[in-house]
Amino acid sequence: MQKFDVHIIGCGSALPTNRHLPSCQVVDLRDKLLLLDCGEGAQLAWRKTGLSWQKITHIFLTHAHGDHVFGLPGLISTMGLLGRTAPLFVHGPSTLQTFVEFTMAHFCANMDYEVHFEAVDASQHQCIFEDRSMEVWSLPLKHRLPCCGYLIREKPGLPHIRREMIDFYGIPTWAINNIKAGKDWTTPEGETIPHSRLTTPPDRVRSYAYCSDTMPVAEMAEWCQGVDLMYHEATYAEAEADHALKYCHSTARQAAAVAKAANVGRLMLGHFSARYEDEQVLLNEAKEVFENTFLACEGLKTTI
Repeated sequence: MQKFDVHIIGCGSALPTNRHLPSCQVVDLRDKLLLLDCGEGAQLAWRKTGLSWQKITHIFLTHAHGDHVFGLPGLISTMGLLGRTAPLFVHGPSTLQTFVEFTMAHFCANMDYEVHFEAVDASQHQCIFEDRSMEVWSLPLKHRLPCCGYLIREKPGLPHIRREMIDFYGIPTWAINNIKAGKDWTTPEGETIPHSRLTTPPDRVRSYAYCSDTMPVAEMAEWCQGVDLMYHEATYAEAEADHALKYCHSTARQAAAVAKAANVGRLMLGHFSARYEDEQVLLNEAKEVFENTFLACEGLKTTI
């Protein structure tokens, strides 16, 4: 099965602490690196992953709050210093366009690569990027300004060839791609060997949903139905539910209710308020609603 890993660079909220950095994640899908948000300190924490900055092709930003974007100017600059030539695509709500353009004009001018900003309509659930192996969909969130999460989903692959059957029938190499695409094989004697006998089903399509920062969104149950892994902000415990409502965030219990309604495989909690010395209280409250829940932490790699 192809690689599909989520690396946590930072999972804290607005105030950096000795335990957590602001929001930043890397999704490694078949060696294509997608960056989700880029909070302050992302570069230093990134080095611990062993991943290459130069392999980042697309950056997806959720909204124009500093704890999600203050690391971007430094990262763009470092890529230039390292000799990057491949273009970089930055996606996010239109409220971030001025920030990206200012960064390029004042701190990252005259680099040997281009940075393209792609505005995302944060009010619409739609496919905003795709290539041969994946799709990225926007997830409208409810926050204090335009904000969207992202759903990353593999595209269905081709069936796997049964090598022993290929050898048994003496099928030439040039015919294998046709068989993967659904063609049958006819032997020199005129016998038709069905495609289904020569292949096994393709790998199951996997998916990851990134939801930060937001109040609970009822439509998420439909948009993210059955995803393998959901990251959902859990800034507060139930005792601080009034703060969650005031600042348009979620409690851990609310995050778990979203995951349960969406029938996800696993739930990862993050975007923790700096008030908590130990996030176990958040985990305990979430598990009462959705058992298959765990806490994000810097340096964590989760394989889907």
